[in-house]
Amino acid sequence: SDDFATDDSSSSSSELREEIITCLNRLPDGFTDELAAEVPSGDTDHLTSLKSLSGPDHNVGEPISQFAINNQQGTACFAALNSVRAGAVALMDVAPGTDGGIDEPKPTLIINAQTSNMGCTAGAAATGVACHPRVLAIAGEGCSASLVQSYIDLDDDDDGKEFKAKLNNGFTQVFVKGSANMTHAYLEETGGIVTSGVEHTDFDGDDASSDDVDPREVEAKRPALRNTHLETIDVHVTGDDGRYKAAIMGLGGNGRSRVALTASLLRPGSHASLNGFILAGGTQRTETKTNIHHIAQGTTSEQTQRNMVGGRATSSFRGRIRVEQSAQQTDSDQLSRTILLSDKSRVWTVPSLEIIADDVKCTHGATVSDLSEEELFYLRSRGVDRETARNMLMYAFVDEVGQAVPSSVRGDDDLDSSLKRRCIKRLQNVVPQGERAARGEFQSV
Repeated sequence: SDDFATDDSSSSSSELREEIITCLNRLPDGFTDELAAEVPSGDTDHLTSLKSLSGPDHNVGEPISQFAINNQQGTACFAALNSVRAGAVALMDVAPGTDGGIDEPKPTLIINAQTSNMGCTAGAAATGVACHPRVLAIAGEGCSASLVQSYIDLDDDDDGKEFKAKLNNGFTQVFVKGSANMTHAYLEETGGIVTSGVEHTDFDGDDASSDDVDPREVEAKRPALRNTHLETIDVHVTGDDGRYKAAIMGLGGNGRSRVALTASLLRPGSHASLNGFILAGGTQRTETKTNIHHIAQGTTSEQTQRNMVGGRATSSFRGRIRVEQSAQQTDSDQLSRTILLSDKSRVWTVPSLEIIADDVKCTHGATVSDLSEEELFYLRSRGVDRETARNMLMYAFVDEVGQAVPSSVRGDDDLDSSLKRRCIKRLQNVVPQGERAARGEFQSV
């Protein structure tokens, strides 16, 4: 607690310090039972306990009970590990009324940059390195705030340095107070670029040339395939009419990655908007979990998740919306869209609704398809070559999520360093090659 203490002994400074410590002590998945804000219930009552919501017949109960475990994301243990091992906390504390009413305030940029060996000396005994980044963002009443988290590589895995496998276990906490507007962009671009062409089977038969290099062997030896990237994002809207908007983009080449986001809407009029995009290729394994928890009356949410899976990659999306008995007049929409770029890629998409209240408007859905054959034909009939046409459709699929990232971070689209150019470079690496083996809107290439 001394890390956040100040020389000022006034009561306001003391309260701020205690608020920060209370926030840092919270764990997800119900292992901190006390709600981050009191939830109105009826004319005079307030709800304060997570395990008792919608009781006695529909409450989840203790976090170690089977019913509670079935609804958890499995992130509490990693958040607890982060709390023990994090050496420092990046604190974003926005004062009440700051930039109030501004549509796009200047973002606070937090960059997590890593090298191939993570600073280990040559010949060090360690075969891997673990890092535990911690971020706490508090948006004061009536303010407009923007947070951007970026994970990047400072060098290539094959630049001659001794490579160390990496475990990234990040934990981000966001608290949004009354009438505050918080936008949050999360960009994960570590692990280099996956190997293209791993879906092809031309190297299995006798016709393969001895000079040919099997892309699957190249991908299997790619150092970043040993990396694991985990991120837990825990959001609490604790004030009336608070708004939280997120854009989560996973573009990296790590072997395994998982992003788990929970948004708890605790006060009337609060709103959450989640936009996500995951790109998987090579032999990657990616996972996205979201949980939008409507607890107060009159809350709203909207979610769009987009996945693009190529090569021999496997991706999963599990999106859950729970509407408690106290959350009458909830309005929530959820849609997951996935494009499979090869016959060898796999995706599991599981949107789900759990509604206890009886006066709500909720929808959810999921689609899995290939690039539209009709749209490809339209572009090619106007002189666009096959690969360019596919690139155009693939980037259009991504761009809606990319536009949710602050313009100051996206950069000028004409520059090689812009987010658009970086996305296109990675999309080109997984673009299907050759003609379709079979025709059909839902047939993979």
